[in-house]
Amino acid sequence: MEYLDFEMPIKELQEQLEKCQIIGEESDVDVTATCKKIEKKLAEARKDIYKNLTPWQRVQLSRHPNRPYTMDYIRAIFGETFMELHGDRNVKDDKAMVGGLGKIGDQSFMVIGQQKGYNTKTRQYRNFGMANPEGYRKALRLMKMAEKFRIPVVTLLDTPGAYPGLEAEERGQGEAIARNIFEMTRLKTPIIAIVIGEGASGGALGIGVGDRVYMMENTWYTVISPESCSSILWRSWEFKEQAAEALKLTGADMKKLNLIDGIIKEPIGGAHTDREGAFKAVEAQILEAFDELKDLSDADLVAKRMDKYSEMGVYKE
Repeated sequence: MEYLDFEMPIKELQEQLEKCQIIGEESDVDVTATCKKIEKKLAEARKDIYKNLTPWQRVQLSRHPNRPYTMDYIRAIFGETFMELHGDRNVKDDKAMVGGLGKIGDQSFMVIGQQKGYNTKTRQYRNFGMANPEGYRKALRLMKMAEKFRIPVVTLLDTPGAYPGLEAEERGQGEAIARNIFEMTRLKTPIIAIVIGEGASGGALGIGVGDRVYMMENTWYTVISPESCSSILWRSWEFKEQAAEALKLTGADMKKLNLIDGIIKEPIGGAHTDREGAFKAVEAQILEAFDELKDLSDADLVAKRMDKYSEMGVYKE
């Protein structure tokens, strides 16, 4: 297990507990009472630390190297029923954007999301979860297929942003994202969007328009990363914590501003500490949201979605 800087008190207590248990196993000394005291301190430390996380600490948790990624959720929730679909029928297959058909029980879903890598080789293969225009065009192709066969769409958002390279701009990165946003607002099938990690800028919004939008507890969703915001405003990355606070990027902030529909609770310590618990929470939320949307007519579905986004924000004429 890797620990973040603010988790060091937990690491120290965990190490003490392990040493205590080893002493008990290797000697005749009864250390049961001591181990229980340490366990109690460990539980209290976990509760205190994770109850009072700052926005920047949630950003750190969203990037934890052991945190489950899109394919982990897909395998856990949809299992062997998942069939990945490839290519945008124009340029190539973008490995940073994955999608395909899968079932929960007897209900089919079209699931789409950004996939990051877990080591150097796979990070390069997945382009660090930063999709090119062909990734967004693949996502749109799959959404249109879902609409044709009246299959609900589930999108899992986890990206530091769309790929900003020259070749991506040459192939129409901005247009691809804008086209997705436009088409998703009027797609005649339910869309359930869930932020499972980083939700950065247009890269996330390109698959983030939905009838129901949720954020996991230790994720963030905003127009720019705290580091980039800090570098623009203060000409330094040193003010990233202040930037994270000012951006109002946490689930609680987004819910207060009525920009999302709900927050999915994570196991104490983050999704990486109890993957099965995180998978079950996401699956339950998908089924609950679908149950709310499945009986709406196409016209009502689109109208409610348009109203939802039209009512966001405040403006003066």
